[in-house]
Amino acid sequence: MKLKVCGMKFIENIQQVAEVKPDYLGFIFYEKSPRNFEGIIPKLPNGVKKVGVFVNEYLEIVVSLVEEYQLEAVQLHGDESVDYIQKLKAHLPKVEIIKVFGIKDEFNFEVLAPYEEVVNYFLFDTKGKERGGNGITFNWEVLQNYNSTKPFFLSGGMGLEEIDELQLFFTGTASECCYAIDINSKFEIKPGVKSVEKIRKFKKAVITNEVT
Repeated sequence: MKLKVCGMKFIENIQQVAEVKPDYLGFIFYEKSPRNFEGIIPKLPNGVKKVGVFVNEYLEIVVSLVEEYQLEAVQLHGDESVDYIQKLKAHLPKVEIIKVFGIKDEFNFEVLAPYEEVVNYFLFDTKGKERGGNGITFNWEVLQNYNSTKPFFLSGGMGLEEIDELQLFFTGTASECCYAIDINSKFEIKPGVKSVEKIRKFKKAVITNEVT
């Protein structure tokens, strides 16, 4: 199981979180977000991938920021079409593409089919007022109807309080395609500043299974 910490913003905190060695660090390039990233990404340890999060952004801007920050993955959090992603892949053939879909109490998994050939991963987040970082979980039982073999990131309001529920989720068939857990707002001291201690606890309990 992989771990992604999203919504990084400040250099010192980025360096501190990177020492915990999550598999992915997410940087949000969306002006309406309180975690909108502008600045310098410090050198990260080997194995920590930089993810750029975008919402209905012009393709040229995505490509430019990927090249500027040497991002290894792009997370599309808007209404990006299959055609848009195909064009993006043509420009960025080596970059992982993660397409986000919001879920609340139900979801039509048929909408995923056209995207299966053009993305590396899906990401399921809570459908809410904001485009992420709502701090609310969705009904994970919905994922029992997941009918794809494409691996996915599980996101949406994940915190230390959800550890038992997560461990229960991992005993079900829906977890077979779960590639990574994506955490953000419930680990924050303030928007963009993460508690390293909480991330360590979560990683130990959920990712490395060192807590019984």
